[in-house]
Amino acid sequence: MAWYVIVETNLPFKLFKKGKVRDIYDLNGKLLMVATDRISAFDYVLPDPIPQKGICLMQISKFWFQYFEDYINNHMISADIEEFPDNLNKFKDILQFRSMIVKKTKPFPVECIVRGYLSGNAWKKYKKGEEICGIKLPPNLRESEKLDEPMFTPTTKAESGHDVDITFEQLKEIVGRETAEELKEKSIHIYEKASEYALKRDIIIADTKFEFGLYNNEIIIIDELLTPDSSRFWPASKYEPGKPQPSFDKQYVRDYLENTGWDKNSDPPNLPENVIEETQRKYIEAYEKITGKKFNF
Repeated sequence: MAWYVIVETNLPFKLFKKGKVRDIYDLNGKLLMVATDRISAFDYVLPDPIPQKGICLMQISKFWFQYFEDYINNHMISADIEEFPDNLNKFKDILQFRSMIVKKTKPFPVECIVRGYLSGNAWKKYKKGEEICGIKLPPNLRESEKLDEPMFTPTTKAESGHDVDITFEQLKEIVGRETAEELKEKSIHIYEKASEYALKRDIIIADTKFEFGLYNNEIIIIDELLTPDSSRFWPASKYEPGKPQPSFDKQYVRDYLENTGWDKNSDPPNLPENVIEETQRKYIEAYEKITGKKFNF
C-alpha cells in the first residue's frame, strides 16, 4: 500500500491549473496531471482528505482509457512513472500511481452527462415537474428508476460555482451542430458499453460525466473517465428502485454532509474518522470491481 496521503503537490513546475482534486502542471506542451486525495462536495473542497483516493481515480481512468482506445482516442500518454521524464523521478513518492502525462488539448467548454437512471439533480427536477435539459420524462417514474434509454444532459463547464444545464440545441450553438452530434453519439456509446461491462461486475453506472477536447482537429476524450468522482456507481445486487441507492462513490460523503446541518455557504465541517474510512473503502472497492485487480499500491 502507498504510505502517503497527498493533499497538495507544489512541484517546481509551471502550474497549469489547480482543480478541486487534481493539480495540473505544464511540461512544455504536455501536461502532468496529479490526482490528490482531496475530496469535494457541493462545490467545496472538504478539510479532510480520503487516503489513496487519488490512486483509485487515476488507475480507474487509466483502465477505461485503455478499454475504449479502439473506439476513441484519449489524452493519456503514460501513467507509468518509469516512462516519465528524468526530472520527475525525484518526486516518485508523490507521483507514483496517482499521476499521468497527457496531451494538451483544446477542451470543449461543456460537460457531457449521460443518465441511465433517474437520480440526483435530475430526480429533484423531475419531482418538481421540470424538464431535464429540455427533455420531458414520462409521468410516474420512481427515484433511481432505469430509464427506457440513456438520456444525454449536457451542462456548461463553470470554473467556479455550479455548472448550468443546457439543452441539446444550446449545445449546438456553443460547439456547432456536427460537433454536438458527435459528442452526444460518443458519450452515449461509451456509457452503454461501460454499463454492460460494469453490470457483469455488480456495478450499475447510474450516470456519468465525460469531457472532450480537440487534438490535431480530432475529438478525443480527456480529463477523467468513469471514476467514482465523475459517475454514480451503485451495487447491482442491492438495486431497488423507489429510493436512494447505496453507492461506490462520494455520494456517501454528500449524504453525511446533508445530515450535519451545514448550510453549504460556509466552510464545510470535518469528516469523522468512520466516514473517511468508509469512503476510502468504497473507492477501493470500485477500483477492484472495475479492474478485476486487487488494490495493491
